[in-house]
Amino acid sequence: MILVIVVAALALLAGLAANRWLRPRLLSEDDDTGMAVKDLVGPLLTLTVLLLAFVLVTANGSYGKAEVASRGEARAVDQLVETAEYAPEAQRARIQADAVCYARAVRTQEWPAMSDGNGSPAPSVWSTDFRTTFRTLEGKPVFGMLIAADNKRSDEREERLTQATPSIPNAIFWFLLATLIITVTALGICLPRRNNRGQIITLVVITALLTTTLCIIRDVDRPFGGIVNVEPTAIAEAERQATRDFTTNHPASDLPCDDQGNRRAV
Repeated sequence: MILVIVVAALALLAGLAANRWLRPRLLSEDDDTGMAVKDLVGPLLTLTVLLLAFVLVTANGSYGKAEVASRGEARAVDQLVETAEYAPEAQRARIQADAVCYARAVRTQEWPAMSDGNGSPAPSVWSTDFRTTFRTLEGKPVFGMLIAADNKRSDEREERLTQATPSIPNAIFWFLLATLIITVTALGICLPRRNNRGQIITLVVITALLTTTLCIIRDVDRPFGGIVNVEPTAIAEAERQATRDFTTNHPASDLPCDDQGNRRAV
């Protein structure tokens, strides 16, 4: 980073020095005009648009990964419930009940926490209970299938929590904001002072578009909070199906958790 700064500073000094001493020798006449401010605004505007486009693609990629991880986690929970059908009665009831409680904890507690880039310890209570139940099934054919499904669930949850953290550092965001301010200000300086209604309208439109793009980047970079966010639709569906299977197979049993996914007091 220091090398980039030094090279850029040297290039700027070299350009100013060439303008001061070399330019008069290359031009036969005295040139007092050179490049106007408006000639420099075009490259600045192009740079701003390219930076915003690049960062928007990065933020959108993070949003896509968050959505894929959320759906993958829900499928893994559903697979756990279905695989538990091949387990003995006692373990089947416990695994399916834990799946319902895990989905509830994710939906009601961890999802709101992810809007700030945080997780929740509530789902981990039930993932630990999964592994405790799996130990009693070692040596049985269903053991390997349950472990594979649970590993998939764990990986997808970790990816989901990773994507909840903004992928674009604050320094880059503030740099983009500063670039936008400089670009809009420079465009405003270049406007004619008279008969400039069309130019002012165009500047307002350009400012609105650049600002909207930056707001979209800020919003999409936080996939679980904001206007454009990933909803817990998949995990809610997995919860519904797991609840249906548990109720069908064990109508006389109660779930070990409340509606928020918290363990009930024994």
